[in-house]
Amino acid sequence: MGESDKSPILVIACGALAHELQEIIRLNRWTHLAVQCLPANLHSRPEKIPERIRAKIQANRGLFSAIFVAYADCGTGGRLDAVLREENVERLAGAHCYEFFSGSALFSALHQAEPATFYLTDFLARHFERLVMEELGINKHPELLESYFSNYLRVVYLSQNPSKQVLQMARAAAKRLGLEFQQVVTGYGDLQQELAAFINEQSTTTGEP
Repeated sequence: MGESDKSPILVIACGALAHELQEIIRLNRWTHLAVQCLPANLHSRPEKIPERIRAKIQANRGLFSAIFVAYADCGTGGRLDAVLREENVERLAGAHCYEFFSGSALFSALHQAEPATFYLTDFLARHFERLVMEELGINKHPELLESYFSNYLRVVYLSQNPSKQVLQMARAAAKRLGLEFQQVVTGYGDLQQELAAFINEQSTTTGEP
């Protein structure tokens, strides 16, 4: 049975992961995976994430052989896990996307070395102006910069697909915040591995090769 003949799987994802997910799917030729994204700016309102994901699951139930949620807890304080238990759907492990990009061991080491760290990914570096400076109201009220970031000491840029352009954006973001800068090249980390594990699990369950 070819990839195109396999039962379709839906990945419900954070919009911040859309580019990386599509690239992982392309590289692995997982043509039986479909991706539906929720807006990345929901991270500013994490209390809305669980029910938005529930609605997506229920709207697609029966249309796919399986559903996987490409979110970490993302600031929902366990409420997302409660919804997923009720809906019998799995998600990515970890508290934040930073953790599954870096892997739990590296993320723990980075956090222990300096808890006062603000993390960037490729997506956040590219959209820093909109998702941070505009969403938090800093552009209109510059005095908010100190309120939000006075307790941070450094920016760690976890880069998935390093490029000079995005690296410059990440450095500019750190400079804008007045913080020290560090880059850590992670690739796709556990994101690719967990997707592969879920796909293999579904193939075993359905008996598809």
